[in-house]
Amino acid sequence: MNLIEQYENEGVKRVKLAFTDIDGVHRGKYVSLSKFASILDGGAGFCDCVLGWDIDDQLYDNARFTGWHTAFPDARYKVDPGTERRIPDEGGTPCFLLDFIGEDGGSHAICPRSLLKRVLEKANGMGFSVTLAFEYEFFVFNETPDSIREKNYQKLNSLTPGNFGYSVLRNSAESNLFHEFMDYCVAMGFPLEGLHCETGPGVWEAAISCTDALAMADSAALFKTFSKVFFQKRELLATFMAKWSMDYPGQSGHLHQSLTDRETERNLFYEQTGPNKMSELMTQYLAGQQKYLKPFLSMSAPTINSYTRLVKGFWAPTTATWGIDNRTCALRVIPGSEKSQRLEFRVGSADGNPYLVAAANIASGLLGIEKGLSPTDPVEGNAYEIEDSLPDSLQLSSNLRDAVRDFEACPEAADCFGAEFVEHYACSRNWEVREYERHVDDWQLKRYFELI
Repeated sequence: MNLIEQYENEGVKRVKLAFTDIDGVHRGKYVSLSKFASILDGGAGFCDCVLGWDIDDQLYDNARFTGWHTAFPDARYKVDPGTERRIPDEGGTPCFLLDFIGEDGGSHAICPRSLLKRVLEKANGMGFSVTLAFEYEFFVFNETPDSIREKNYQKLNSLTPGNFGYSVLRNSAESNLFHEFMDYCVAMGFPLEGLHCETGPGVWEAAISCTDALAMADSAALFKTFSKVFFQKRELLATFMAKWSMDYPGQSGHLHQSLTDRETERNLFYEQTGPNKMSELMTQYLAGQQKYLKPFLSMSAPTINSYTRLVKGFWAPTTATWGIDNRTCALRVIPGSEKSQRLEFRVGSADGNPYLVAAANIASGLLGIEKGLSPTDPVEGNAYEIEDSLPDSLQLSSNLRDAVRDFEACPEAADCFGAEFVEHYACSRNWEVREYERHVDDWQLKRYFELI
């Protein structure tokens, strides 16, 4: 029995299709079952503006890939049949993810999911499988999309008051919501291995169960979208902004990662006799991430808001340091058994596009292996205290404009991601900077309106 016959027998009437744009926002639509059958056979297309506009649907005015000058043709796509999910609160409606394809039928230069697949092809060619696990912090509010706008995003009511990191009181009082959410994540195909309250009013942290890299990026992107769906259907609202208020710590999107041998499935980061159980290959992978963290930063910290989180002493690293189980560093080596030895990337914020965050991390690590790089000495103690003594190459940009300049100036970026992607992504981030700079914000009004 083929898939369409199965759906017909089940009484399925429609299918949801989804993909992420450059910012990691899911776009898509419902299609009838007959339309879905034709898409499975021959693919279809979306107007290519979906890869050429920002999160407010404003078209980039500086990109060659798409714009008024191209007349907005269709960007062709195909369905990935292996990504089926059944949406539990839509009567089990099937949902599939898409891959855009190039004019020659191959990989699409701009599509974030296609980009990650190209990076993984390189890892496969080197004999590696990549295992990842994202963990996200996010605020939950007793608000709706309408109420936050009516309040101008000020004086919002958090789900719970106070800080209470790892609070058993809070998760027990809200146990019904915690249980419902974890069950929902299982039903959606991105089970959580842990969920707890973090420091701040209404802050939760979710750790998605580890899996292979592409499946994890799919899960992470869907987790962010459907977490918002879950809470909004309950008259609540979740945000994955890197920092919504300067009164509270920022929201991270940490990434745990390891490489395994494709044939033996052995964890290649683990070496019983190595320092802190680190293999030479793990050391080189770490060194690549350290070296390219600065030039690739804009792929993991992609918004203006991302850089309000990267502030000294606020649980977010500001330099490309590493250490053994050291949470003040950008890269945290977690020693353990052959099963658990891994590297944690702690710079990424919750607002990052999971496909691009994963691609940047894996590509930089593979460069470290290819080039046989060596990292600096590990940091012991507080990494913030040694920031001023570190070379410029390890100092992370404090704003998106500078981070994009670093990205464009790095020759390895085009080698890893393709020149067309680098150009388009830089255009999209520079557009974001210009959109920010042409608006008057509350800080400017409060500071200058009366007194200047």
